[in-house]
Amino acid sequence: MIKILIVDDSVFSQKIIANILRKQVEQSDIYFAADGWNGLEKYKELKPDYVFVDLLMPGLDGQSLIKLIKEVDSSANIVVVTADVQNHVREEIEKLHIMTFINKPFTEEKAQIICDIMKEKDNGKQ
Repeated sequence: MIKILIVDDSVFSQKIIANILRKQVEQSDIYFAADGWNGLEKYKELKPDYVFVDLLMPGLDGQSLIKLIKEVDSSANIVVVTADVQNHVREEIEKLHIMTFINKPFTEEKAQIICDIMKEKDNGKQ
């Protein structure tokens, strides 16, 4: 069973990402956090296999959350799913050694790309 944590302040985005991922990753448990602080707590508690993080959130933003998660677990598998597509932001995030950076809206095609990366990372396990 693959544990996935989705950290996004938009319940709509959480549901879209979760529904699409459930179609692609049948053996999954999906958890949610509505902000960065809650996401960090849940990361420490659940130790998920993958974390999907939005960058634009109130309180602790996604970039700060990623830095804190990497302090706890430098090998954390993080996918950024965001509407913030500024080049300098993307460059800064990629320096944090994330798996990939996906622009919203999250679609079936984008989910397939991520799932292919996940399968490769897990040596085909799902």
